[in-house]
Parts: sequence; C-alpha cells; structure tokens
Amino acid sequence: MDGNGRWARSRLLPRTEGHRQGVNAARMAVRYCAQQGVRVLTLFAFSSENWRRPRQEVGTLMDLFVGSIGREVPELVEKGIRLRFIGDRTTFSAKLQARMADAEERTRHNQHMDLVVAVSYGGRWDIANAAAALAERVRRGELEPEQITPEVMEGHLSTAGLPEPDLFVRTGGEQRVSNFLLWQLAYTELFFTDVLWPDFDEDELGRAFEHFAGRQRRFGHIQEQIVGTGDA
Repeated sequence: MDGNGRWARSRLLPRTEGHRQGVNAARMAVRYCAQQGVRVLTLFAFSSENWRRPRQEVGTLMDLFVGSIGREVPELVEKGIRLRFIGDRTTFSAKLQARMADAEERTRHNQHMDLVVAVSYGGRWDIANAAAALAERVRRGELEPEQITPEVMEGHLSTAGLPEPDLFVRTGGEQRVSNFLLWQLAYTELFFTDVLWPDFDEDELGRAFEHFAGRQRRFGHIQEQIVGTGDA
C-alpha cells in the first residue's frame, strides 16, 4: 500500500494525513475482496524497515493501527472475516500485542475470508525466523538436516497454513516487492499501478483482477500441458 506520503505532499498536507486517508482505502479493499470471493487478503501495513522513519510519523502510524483494531473488529466479526497478524510482534508494546491477540481471538472462528495484516514484517526476517526454528529442531534432535524440504520450510513461515498468493498488487508507481513475502511470491502474478494508495478504489482493484484473469499460470509446465492439447 504505497503512496500515502506523496498523496499528502501533492496536496500540501502532512504525511500523516496521507496515512489517515490510506486507512479508508484499506477498508475499501477488505470489503471489495470479501464481496468478490477472495479467500485470503494480505495487507502490508508496516514493514520492518519502516521503523527508520521519523519518530512522529511512526507514532501516528501506531496510533492509527491501534485505533483501527478497535474500530474494525466488530465489522470483521459481522462479515465473517478472520484476522491474523504476521511480523515481529516483539517490536510492539505489551499493550498493543495484547490488542492484536484479542482481535485474533475474537475473529478466529470466522470463515468467509482471512485478512492477514503484515506489521513490523519483512520477507527476509520471515525466512531467517523459519530457518532459526528449523535449526533449533535439528539441535534438539527432532529433525535431520536432509529432512528440511521447501514444504517443511513453509510450515515454519509466518504464513503457515495459508495458500501462496495468486496476485500481488503494488500501488504508487514503484515496481518492486520491497521485502514482502519473498518466499511466498515465487509464482505470484504481479500488478503495478501508478495510482497512489489513498486514491486506490474498486475500479483500480477490478483492473488488477482483470489483469490476473488474463494470465496463464504454468508453474513450470508448458502451455500444451495446461490446456490439455499436447504431450509433455
């Protein structure tokens, strides 16, 4: 969700106002995806690198995050949306960690859609964290090194139990994944748009879906194998 700061700057507003407007775009994305039958939506809300931003901006982001948890959970419960946070929670205050855990608990029986919010998250952190967990299992004698497969690795990532993403959308004109779900995006279709996140709406999200619908996903196979008209 990129472009909050530039959106605000172009309107001679403080960057924090861009983040506030970005919350509305996030709310739209959740509702639209739930209506369209999306099973899992992951929002990259705050990266591990974002801690380097000015203290005031980080403080505003944390305030928005705390406030959003309180406001949005009742609707998530009503709409049958299960909330899950991924990232390094140890970087947050004990109070915020408790709120995150409470929100997850209140929505854990919902089955219409999974909403995954990545906060203090980085793809490299995720992989390193999984590798450390596997190394500990080897140290304890629970696992042999040769038993570590991609499937075993996936079970130790923060997204364990979730399907790999089908579609990655990045707003704001940048064309990179910026340390987001590095392992999980191996076969994901990528969609980049110049639209800044606060201006991202249902029409633009629909364009992303149309882009995905027009792609042929081969996963290493050849076209004839996919359409069933030829030999391997």
